[in-house]
Amino acid sequence: MLQNSFQEQLEDCPVIAAARDREGLARCCQSESGIVFILFGDVCTISEIVDHVKSAGKLAFVHMDLVNGLSSREISVDYIRKETNADGIISTKQPQIRRGKELGLYTVHRFFVIDSAAYENVEKCTKAIRPDCVELMPGVMPKVIRQMAETLSVPVIAGGLISDKEDIIAALDAGAASISTTKEELWFL
Repeated sequence: MLQNSFQEQLEDCPVIAAARDREGLARCCQSESGIVFILFGDVCTISEIVDHVKSAGKLAFVHMDLVNGLSSREISVDYIRKETNADGIISTKQPQIRRGKELGLYTVHRFFVIDSAAYENVEKCTKAIRPDCVELMPGVMPKVIRQMAETLSVPVIAGGLISDKEDIIAALDAGAASISTTKEELWFL
């Protein structure tokens, strides 16, 4: 059911609102996006932040690597599952993605594609870990997005350095299922 909901949200509104702070969070919750990527917080506030997103009727995804006080170990995913109502997690770390899947959370494996070795790693890790979705960064590389979208068996999200409508269109035309951005003006296109 969670996967259908996420897939439906990607199809209905392919721009994912991402928040780096409380002000951004408030605006995310007012956006048209049905999904919010939470890119801030700490162990004392993350449950409240997730609840704020959920009360706005949106799916909440916690970026594990950006929550202060969480370690890079799998137990941090257990904490998010037990102490919050998050729908999913985002991480660059394979063990966290694996644990999120085990716990029934939706998983977005984030990759920084900076060279050919990183590019090859995306396919290898995706086959081994099987995240529900991958996020490629930076999101302004249509040729790479196209190749990954054709190669991978999971949806691709383009994120990072998305600055205008043309970047969104280029990423979507290249095969991205969605884009993620903290730029508020892009949430309402």
